[in-house]
Amino acid sequence: MPRVNNKKQYRILSIDPYLQPFYKDIELRMQKNADTRTRLLGDKADLSSFANGYLYYGFHRTETGWVFREWAPGADQVWLTGEFNGWDRTSHPLKRLDGGVWEIEFDGEDALKHGQQVKITIRRGDQVFDRVPSYIYHCKQDEATKQFNGVIWAPPHPFQWTDGGYGKRKIAPLFIYEAHIGMAQEREGIGTYREFADFNLPRIASLGYNTVQLMAIMEHPYYASFGYQVTNFFAASNWYGTPEDLKYLIDKAHGLGMYVLLDVVHSHACANVGEGLNLFDGTEDQFFLPGDRGNHPAWGSKVFDYGKHEVIHYLLSNLKFWLEEYHFDGFRFDGVTSMIYQDHGLGTSFMDYSQYFSLNTNVDAICYLQLANELIHAVNPFAVTISEDMSGMPGMCVPVRSGGIGFDYRLSMGIPDYWIKLLKDVPDDQWDMFKMWYELTTRRPQEKNVGYCESHDQALVGDKTIIFRMADAEMYTGMERSYHSFTIDRAIALHKMIRFITLTLGGEAYLNFMGNEFGHPEWIDFPRLGNGWSYKYARRQWSLADNGLLKYSWLQEFDKAMLKFARKYRVLNKTDLTNLWIDQERKIIAYAKGELLYVFNFNPTYSPTDFFLPAHPTGEGQYRAIFSTDDTDFGGQERVSEKYIYYTKNVPGKGMGFEIYIPCRTAIVFKRIGD
Repeated sequence: MPRVNNKKQYRILSIDPYLQPFYKDIELRMQKNADTRTRLLGDKADLSSFANGYLYYGFHRTETGWVFREWAPGADQVWLTGEFNGWDRTSHPLKRLDGGVWEIEFDGEDALKHGQQVKITIRRGDQVFDRVPSYIYHCKQDEATKQFNGVIWAPPHPFQWTDGGYGKRKIAPLFIYEAHIGMAQEREGIGTYREFADFNLPRIASLGYNTVQLMAIMEHPYYASFGYQVTNFFAASNWYGTPEDLKYLIDKAHGLGMYVLLDVVHSHACANVGEGLNLFDGTEDQFFLPGDRGNHPAWGSKVFDYGKHEVIHYLLSNLKFWLEEYHFDGFRFDGVTSMIYQDHGLGTSFMDYSQYFSLNTNVDAICYLQLANELIHAVNPFAVTISEDMSGMPGMCVPVRSGGIGFDYRLSMGIPDYWIKLLKDVPDDQWDMFKMWYELTTRRPQEKNVGYCESHDQALVGDKTIIFRMADAEMYTGMERSYHSFTIDRAIALHKMIRFITLTLGGEAYLNFMGNEFGHPEWIDFPRLGNGWSYKYARRQWSLADNGLLKYSWLQEFDKAMLKFARKYRVLNKTDLTNLWIDQERKIIAYAKGELLYVFNFNPTYSPTDFFLPAHPTGEGQYRAIFSTDDTDFGGQERVSEKYIYYTKNVPGKGMGFEIYIPCRTAIVFKRIGD
């Protein structure tokens, strides 16, 4: 009799046959997921109903007054203190319930009030200490002590949403504008949610972006942390205003037809004691791994215990909260690499598949991310999840049911690294066109990517953006339209080409960090002791691109035209990419995608007048140039005519195509206009 194969077949193994030797690792991943779901949910409950911690814990109005609950299993005694009782630390004790839950009820609707500052006082053994409630919705810094207090946020009249279509529409492809609320204004200071909503959102929409990705929204006491040292996971950062102000922003974005994504930080937590989760109930392992495993060696922060069911409940409830309470359309998960490896991916090259499946793999974290993606898409089927994983973990964007982790997109993190290394280390005339093609087109099979050419980290002091690396100090003296030099002309030309080839080849979505679209010249330097607590470099100077006197406006116009072109021809939706020609010596790349032919000449000096462009994927006939980086509206020299008609011909040894003039440091797109 033939042997019966009882092995369960996971679709991920047919998507990526290189995973076949790691069947047992995939099976372990899936069994962990099934076992965890069973222990968390039982036989009947669904994941969305499970993730309702924010509806139970924290402050809530009742029919007769108020109730407050907290999870603090290591506490021997808990009290609620605040403005409501003159900060008396022991007058309002909580009652201990099962599972380490503490509760206090108040009679009368005025016993507590919206906007009152509060804390909890905990006794563990001989120690007595104060904490900000773990499910608090808003925080405020005490001017005298500089400590953060929780704020009861329960407005008597709920926010009036006008986005009736929330959760009922899909935006694709995604053109993402990554932004930091605090530094999104031109004045020296911290911007607000409402300023961003009223000034920045219409601007972003007019440029052609349909998605805003917001950084630094979860509460963080240190402004200069870029939002990556979170203390209060359910609190919208007080730096920019109130929770209602953030809702106003999101509601307005939806009114403009835009998605809003939250840069969610579940990869670690701020190590601050008192205002965050560290030593919350006096024990180190309430939320985090015990001992050294609970301390992130590179970030100085705390590492969650993703295998602990109460922690899973807390984090999943956090995701549902941001979806339901604030109408976010999804998440960009920060630091996924750090989550899914025991050593946080530090110092690992990830050169072969065995490094993804080993004792170093944090299966608990992978299980949590699977559950997170399942939950998010259950709450909102049109929600978007993006993974920031530099390791390239296979299956990151394969559905969970198929053996994957369930994200919709992964960030193409290798692309910005490639561009910056190329610009820093290799002269133009030595650029490797084959390597460029490989870096921009190589992806995990059937996984969608977000292409981008520079990250927000490159805009920080100590690093350089693409244009700043090319133009450097001359940006301060050479950006008047009447001024020309080799350095600035090169920077302008390559800035456009790099962005255009990244958009057309680098992924199924595209991302830009605010201000980079027009080559913002200043580093981001948040206020600190070393700069006299100045906000001069923690802002964006939009007037540079708007005044019409400087070359920044050319770059902004190019970015706007590029996105319009990409939308019109649905460039990011096309999957029929064909490599037509790579000329290493002359630094030319040509390819077909959809109905269009693309030619990029990266050569610094060579401008062939008779380059033969193959046209076999798009067909024999008449062609016309429809887009060029050399347009005068973008600071070019108008060396490419969009009126000239090209006729295909069959050339022995070359096939069917037509000859073109392709100026140096220029990209051109051609379209067939007739037979």
